[in-house]
Amino acid sequence: MVFRVARGGKLKIMAASGQMRLTILNLKADMPTVEQAKRRLLESLYAPRGPSGPVVKIIHGYGSSGTGGSIRTAIRELLSVWQRDGKVIKVVHGENWSIFDSTSQSLRERYPFLKNEEDLDRGNAGVTFVEFAADTSRIFR
Repeated sequence: MVFRVARGGKLKIMAASGQMRLTILNLKADMPTVEQAKRRLLESLYAPRGPSGPVVKIIHGYGSSGTGGSIRTAIRELLSVWQRDGKVIKVVHGENWSIFDSTSQSLRERYPFLKNEEDLDRGNAGVTFVEFAADTSRIFR
């Protein structure tokens, strides 16, 4: 696997040629405001992802207060709206990303690159996994 960091805290994990890969969006890099984090998410989704898979891991952080941060809450609310609108197929919060969670199992079965994902079974509430219906550059225009 090859790791590449791009502007805006975006880290891509690239698999062998021709295979899908997990795209990771780090929204908490540089400690943005909620609006900056939402804009960063939208800008990342406007860009074509090419041969990457339809699953994106969003790193939004848990919040420094220990009770769930404002970025985490805002991003999860936005994802919920997108899911109702049909722009998002599945959402798995990091604290549910487990071999025992049926949605996690379903994603891991369909996308082999998720089988050994590093946050599996770690209860990481600072991340969310999202399955999009299609190339996001066409959905979010």
